[in-house]
Amino acid sequence: MLELYTDPPDDTTVVCADELGPVIPRAFPSAPGWSPDGHGVKSDVDYSRGPEKTWVYGGLRVRDGQEITCTASSRNSVCYQRFLQLVEDDNPEGEIVIVTDNLSSHNGKSTREWLVDHPRIRHAFIPVAACWLNLQESWWRLFRRAALAGQSFAGPDDIDHATRVATAQLNSRAKPWVWGRPPPPPGKLRRRFGYLL
Repeated sequence: MLELYTDPPDDTTVVCADELGPVIPRAFPSAPGWSPDGHGVKSDVDYSRGPEKTWVYGGLRVRDGQEITCTASSRNSVCYQRFLQLVEDDNPEGEIVIVTDNLSSHNGKSTREWLVDHPRIRHAFIPVAACWLNLQESWWRLFRRAALAGQSFAGPDDIDHATRVATAQLNSRAKPWVWGRPPPPPGKLRRRFGYLL
């Protein structure tokens, strides 16, 4: 598994894929303050798990840090296959290895049949309870901060718009993802002062 990150085969694109969600339209309380009539501003949190939940599919291309995202109303094989098609269209040459978890929509009969017609794509499933092996999980952390933190969404269209904007912003400053901890930056030697009493 780690060889895909540290020494990928020639003419192979490694993409880490995962789903985030459900992201639910909700409104957060407004900032503390006073209304014109002298009362404290109050706003109830609007939170529901109704039919408007949205899933965000994401795929991180490890070699250059570019991300592909799309939103869907469900987490199922059809939406996953639509996401895989986006990944394939974005990587027109060579083999594509998708690093992902062994979810039923990733490994179900429908998806396996779809993959027969798309032989350039193959899956590399991470072991159970080892989500830290999927670099997409780290990218979700950046995405949550850029797109979702403290935001109010009126509906799925707002979530889709926030997803597209945040993905474009993060892709504009993307760098290759390297497995492992980076070496510490070289520090400047500090002067050591001796005090005599």
